[in-house]
Amino acid sequence: MIYDQHSDMSEIHAPVETRIVIRSKSKNNSKDDVFPASTSSLRASNQRNYTSSTSGQRIDIGKFTQRLQNVTARTSSQKCAKSIRLALESAGARFNSHPVAAADWGGTLTKIGYKKIPVSFDNPKKGDIYIIHRTNSHVYGHIAGYTGSNWVSDFRQAGYAVYRNENVNYSYYRMQD
Repeated sequence: MIYDQHSDMSEIHAPVETRIVIRSKSKNNSKDDVFPASTSSLRASNQRNYTSSTSGQRIDIGKFTQRLQNVTARTSSQKCAKSIRLALESAGARFNSHPVAAADWGGTLTKIGYKKIPVSFDNPKKGDIYIIHRTNSHVYGHIAGYTGSNWVSDFRQAGYAVYRNENVNYSYYRMQD
């Protein structure tokens, strides 16, 4: 059974860089020698796909998309914003507060390091997120993330166009490099 409880995953799984400084009285060493604590830990941290945001948060796009890839539902449970929020939190995002409606997530995404860009459904990148604005028949809107192979929200989508209404407005967000 899954419970919706907030946990700050970045405090538990945040990568740590340790530097060891060796200061010698030898005349041969004019500068301090600095070594990483462990070359294996350095290699592991280099393999992670972290992107730092202007807010100081580090979002692991790989963890975000992995969480989305675990979504197997074929139909919506009408909890797309919750699904994207949980995937972002699993990737290291922290929210003091967050909107309930998917259509209201644009400002929250920019606070954690996403940038609003022109709609790019022809060339999506892993970790991209789109928002469908409110319509008369969909008052909460819709939000989904790109896993690198398909769009996922609270269900595995066949494509980005989940509404039958062609007159919808999209906002598109990509993590800043």
